[in-house]
Amino acid sequence: MNRTTLSLIAGVTALAAVTGFAALNTPDASGAGPAKAAAQLPVERTTLVCPTPSSSDIADTSYTSFTPVTQGAGSTGKAQLLPATGQSATDTGNGEDGSKDKDKGRDEEEDKGKEEDKDKDKDKDKDGGGGKKEAVKPVLEPKEPGTPATGDTSGADAPALIGTAEGKFAPGWTMQQTTEVAVGAGRGLLGVNCTAPDTQFWFPGASTAAGRSDYVHLTNPDDSAAVVDIELYGEDGVVKSAVGEGITVAPHSSEPVLLSTLADAPQEDLTVHVSVRSGRVGAAVQALDDKLGGDWLTASADPADSLVLPGIPKDATSVRLVAFTPGDSDADLKVRLASPSGLITPAGHETVHLKGRMTTAVDLGEITRGEAGSLVLTPTSQSVPVVAALRVVRGKGDKQETAFIPATSPLETRATSVGNSAKSSTLSLAAPTATAQVKVTASAGSGGGAPESKTYTIKAGSTQDIDPPVPSGLKGTYALTVERLSGGPVYGARTLEATRAGVPAFTVQTLPDDRGTVAVPRAEQDLSVLQK
Repeated sequence: MNRTTLSLIAGVTALAAVTGFAALNTPDASGAGPAKAAAQLPVERTTLVCPTPSSSDIADTSYTSFTPVTQGAGSTGKAQLLPATGQSATDTGNGEDGSKDKDKGRDEEEDKGKEEDKDKDKDKDKDGGGGKKEAVKPVLEPKEPGTPATGDTSGADAPALIGTAEGKFAPGWTMQQTTEVAVGAGRGLLGVNCTAPDTQFWFPGASTAAGRSDYVHLTNPDDSAAVVDIELYGEDGVVKSAVGEGITVAPHSSEPVLLSTLADAPQEDLTVHVSVRSGRVGAAVQALDDKLGGDWLTASADPADSLVLPGIPKDATSVRLVAFTPGDSDADLKVRLASPSGLITPAGHETVHLKGRMTTAVDLGEITRGEAGSLVLTPTSQSVPVVAALRVVRGKGDKQETAFIPATSPLETRATSVGNSAKSSTLSLAAPTATAQVKVTASAGSGGGAPESKTYTIKAGSTQDIDPPVPSGLKGTYALTVERLSGGPVYGARTLEATRAGVPAFTVQTLPDDRGTVAVPRAEQDLSVLQK
């Protein structure tokens, strides 16, 4: 009997053994019940990126990290923020960008081979004999969930940051970067929630007008390069430019792109579309105005036929809506304001018409008139997906400051804002369709204090600026975690204020769901599939 025949017999025998076992252990179909729902389990890893804070030499930046305590999370794990200098946490080197001029580096390495051999003994003495240099040091490392961790830096040399949280630190991990600039273009308070990397972003509200300098910051947290396209859409449609195509962002690095270099002529209102061909990036637009201050413009929620833009400050002196529909179809939207007393239609701005793939801007003026408010956009008839953002101005004359509020997704389960202080934070919550009940928890302070919680009811169609709880014995800053307990969808935003030299500096961050848990389908072994 030849070798081929023996192999065939052995294979048939093994298959018979497997299928025989499967036949003897086939689940009883008569006792099978309905499929079980997927379990909601805490996520085990979260990645966030923070853009380069500022190019100003007098910028002061603070970072705050917080993970809410999550039931079912593991007992171990870690979180850390690393500078986006071209190296990962496991890389070695001196912290400089190793992603550039790789070929040149290889040539120089060969040329300097003899010199390195001569200095090898010296290097071993310096690094303990291993021949490796010190790894990149974390900028911030939280100690425990439930307590904020803080850090700060100053000047124009602060890099973008790449953060990773694992285990007990991953579910709901939130990072806030807040920068204060006293004078110059974009002076004021610039705040941004460090964002998760993705492959597509929409930024309505950008500009290349005179006196405005807008940069889109692209940060790559991964080990391979990302290739990105940037498209601009103005009031007449797409702004033709080949410069924004195929932008390469090196691994573990950040790339700021000045929007005016992508357009031939100034545009007052733009929608920026960032799409990633390969890899993934974090993206945010830094909008700097010579007279109106500046802030970070984060991405709008995914295109949808209905949008909510929460947390317009009650003392806003100017509110400008910028909206865009990515498709070819026009959109007609009903404009309403969710006020403390319910939904109202602003006089003279009952509806807005959007032409397909063209950016539309509408000045809403002092729409809040001294009361808290959230803008609610819904289709008048045909449903067409849109994206939108608000440019909000406080103050008058040469004492004005700007912030941006993009459309955001609802707070389905939980969201967190960090970097709060006892007197300069405002939490705004809206329930546009149905009454909702929420629980707000103030964490322990970064320097001490005990958590406090309160429950609030947000009436249907209303926005409320609530008086959030403050940790007892507070020292330092604290986090506010909002949990939806019952009722309809809730949308939220947090405003930070810091008046300097008469300028009402402020920044607004929306509160989308933190996605701290993920649905995990229940699975059981079924060897009967081997018989099919």
